[in-house]
Amino acid sequence: MARKTTSRSKPDVTIFHNPSCGTSRKVLQTIRDAGYKPKVVEYLKAGWRREQLDSLLERMGLKARDILRVRGTQAQELGLTAAGTTDAAILAAMVADPSLVERPIVIGPRGVVLCRPPEQVSTVL
Repeated sequence: MARKTTSRSKPDVTIFHNPSCGTSRKVLQTIRDAGYKPKVVEYLKAGWRREQLDSLLERMGLKARDILRVRGTQAQELGLTAAGTTDAAILAAMVADPSLVERPIVIGPRGVVLCRPPEQVSTVL
């Protein structure tokens, strides 16, 4: 669905944000400094739906393993980092525990990107 914009408005931007994460805060500030008023989704509170993750991964051209957060999570203990772990198993774990998704993910007018490093946000604004 195309979004209409005028010379006075900017296209929609959504950030899947963790306010406790310095990288996520930096990306949010970069978006705001660029003149956008982003929709901020605190995914640790909102959670993830499988269909939502599938859509984001398809748009980013990534696999579930590519957005699996290992540091500070139970990913290893759950066996999610093992070579034979399927995308379906990783995605099910992400839906059950939103902290397993790396952050921040930004949907911008030029696509979707995992903003690691934070400078990646410029590719979608």
